[in-house]
Amino acid sequence: MLYHLFEYFNNSNIDFAGMGLMKYISFRAVMASVIAIITSLLVGKKIIKMLQKKQIGEEIRDLGLEGQLQKKGTPTMGGIIIIIAILVPALLFGDLTNIYVQLLIISTLWLGALGFLDDYIKVFKKNKEGLSGKYKILAQVGLGLIVGLSICLCDDAKIYPNETTRDSVQQSQIVENQGNTEGIAIASKVGSENSTSNTKTTIPFVKSNEFDYKWLSPFKGRFGEIFTWIIYVLMVIFIITACSNGANLTDGMDGLAAGVSAIIGTAIGILAYVSGHFGYSDYLNIMFIPNSAEVVIFMAAFLGALLGFLWYNSYPAQVFMGDTGSLALGGIIGVAAVIIRKELLLPILCGIFFVESLSVIIQRFYFKYTKKRYGVGKRVFRMTPLHHHYQKANPDAIIQSPHTILTEPKIVVRFMIVSMILAVLSIVTLKIR
Repeated sequence: MLYHLFEYFNNSNIDFAGMGLMKYISFRAVMASVIAIITSLLVGKKIIKMLQKKQIGEEIRDLGLEGQLQKKGTPTMGGIIIIIAILVPALLFGDLTNIYVQLLIISTLWLGALGFLDDYIKVFKKNKEGLSGKYKILAQVGLGLIVGLSICLCDDAKIYPNETTRDSVQQSQIVENQGNTEGIAIASKVGSENSTSNTKTTIPFVKSNEFDYKWLSPFKGRFGEIFTWIIYVLMVIFIITACSNGANLTDGMDGLAAGVSAIIGTAIGILAYVSGHFGYSDYLNIMFIPNSAEVVIFMAAFLGALLGFLWYNSYPAQVFMGDTGSLALGGIIGVAAVIIRKELLLPILCGIFFVESLSVIIQRFYFKYTKKRYGVGKRVFRMTPLHHHYQKANPDAIIQSPHTILTEPKIVVRFMIVSMILAVLSIVTLKIR
């Protein structure tokens, strides 16, 4: 809103000191992050008191984990803090006419509401299972469908492949049209004849750093084009669903999901900036995506909101984010990655989410297989999701490493260190080919 107010002043030839700062992505990103931190700290304190007053506490099942029962009664549904702290600066400093900002706001509200409903059923209806899994998946698929079709059909969702179409665009023309010195461009101001709406995305470790979903289509012509878009939309649905559920599974220790998500969000913000900057995208030889630099503003708010939330969520936690927060965090990461065409980097960037989900799948599959074959179910890990494997002793599990039980803070910090390494590796892959 402030962004549009300053745009109005600019168009009305109203000038005053500092007005030009709103044209800079870097300034708006810093301000969005700062406001998000402040909002999270201020709103968080009030919401935690409200949750405590209404006795909205976490129900804890005794799984034999150290310090687990001490968490009983800790306020949950703290994801409300994160969502408010993201949306306030995003609405203040983001370009609300930008299709990507609109999709990210919709995703935040959509998955936040889904998680809130799940938490509501658990807390107020006293149903530990919460919302049925099929309804969660259905809602996530619905969001994926909206995002995928929007990118397919919206004229503003264009890209410049790192080929001849982009070579015709002059950086000086882009800077002049945008009116700043950051090399950020808006597609409508550059000329739609140079951009294209296609199914190309970034893939690491190959020469051109690009992968086209049409290569998966066995058909040619118009039918082949439609089939390609179907494949693309299905991939978007899978990415958003997997990220949302991956973050949800990772949320099991104080500060773990928030810390890992903050690191991933920072990396996505960096990737969004270079993808929306003509000079940097040209240097890195990656596709230039007009309008995508606005994603930086949203991810800066995302980072600030999580840093503020960690003030209360770090060990020992004063509040849990619940599904209200975790489902939204994973969904935002998935949608942002799809927008900047970096979704195929997610197995590396979201490696923690990936192995957490994989550990649950492996454990369930192997337990059912051995129970059916031998009559007794056996486990690969001592406990899943994976972070609990390091907390619990189970001599019957196949994997016994490490042999010592780790404390919760140590596990969280080590997972965050691994996430940092994966984030750096994901960014470095842009030049490894």
